[in-house]
Amino acid sequence: MRKIALFGAGNVASHLYRAFSEGNYATVSQLFSRDPAKADFVSSETEVIADYAQLKDADLYLLAVSDDGIAEIAEKLEDRGNLVAHTSGSTGMEVLKKFQQHGVFYPLQTFSKNRELDYRTIPFCPEANSEENLEELKDLAKSISEAIYEVNSDQRRGLHLSAVFVNNFSNHLFTLGNSICKDKNLDFKILQPLIKETVSKLDVLLPADAQTGPALRNDQETIQKHLNSLTGDRKLVYKTLTDSIQKFHGKKL
Repeated sequence: MRKIALFGAGNVASHLYRAFSEGNYATVSQLFSRDPAKADFVSSETEVIADYAQLKDADLYLLAVSDDGIAEIAEKLEDRGNLVAHTSGSTGMEVLKKFQQHGVFYPLQTFSKNRELDYRTIPFCPEANSEENLEELKDLAKSISEAIYEVNSDQRRGLHLSAVFVNNFSNHLFTLGNSICKDKNLDFKILQPLIKETVSKLDVLLPADAQTGPALRNDQETIQKHLNSLTGDRKLVYKTLTDSIQKFHGKKL
C-alpha cells in the first residue's frame, strides 16, 4: 500500500480521502489540517495533525488545498525527497519546484462534501517533473478512476477555464433561473427535465449544434420582451449572452 499524507479538509480532500479508502492501492496515513475539527470525515485509522513537526514520511504528500494554500504549504514544507503534488487546475507545477520530486494530481470534477460521486468516472489529469513521478501519479489515479488524461500545465489551465464556463457559470445561470421562478411563485423542478435534456444532448451533438432559443433564431420580439421584463444583473447577463450567441453563430442583435 502506498502511503499518502493528505493536506486539506475541504471538498476535494474529503472526496480524495473517500476514494483512496475505497481502493486497495493507497492509504492516507496522515491528514494535515490547520483546523482538525473540519476533518470529521476521517476514520480512526488516519492520524489528523496540525503541526508540520508531526509529519511522517510518506510516498506522496498531496496538497488538496486552495491555490493560495499551495504556496504557503510549499514554503513551510521540508523537502524529504518524496513526491509532492497539488490538486489545483489553475496553478502551475512550478509552485512546487523546490521539491526534487513534484507534480500535479488534478481531478476534473465539481466536489461538494456530502455529495456522493462515482470516482471511476472522474477524469484525473496528472503531470510531473519526471517520467518516474508521472507513472507514480498515473498509477495512483488508475487505482480510483478509469479516466486518466496526461496533460501539460497549459492544457490543464485551459481545462480549468473551460470547467468554470461549463460548471460554475452554468450553475450561476441555474441560480438566476431559480430566482425568476421564485419571483413568479414557480417550482424550479419544472425546469429540471429541460436542464437534463440540455446536458444529455451533448452525448450526440457538439454544443454549438445543440444551441436553440430566441438568440439563435434572432427572434427580436421575444428578446425585447425578455429584456423589458429584466433589470440589473439579470438584464446584463441576458443581453451579454444573447450578444455572444449571435456573434458566435454569425448574427447580430
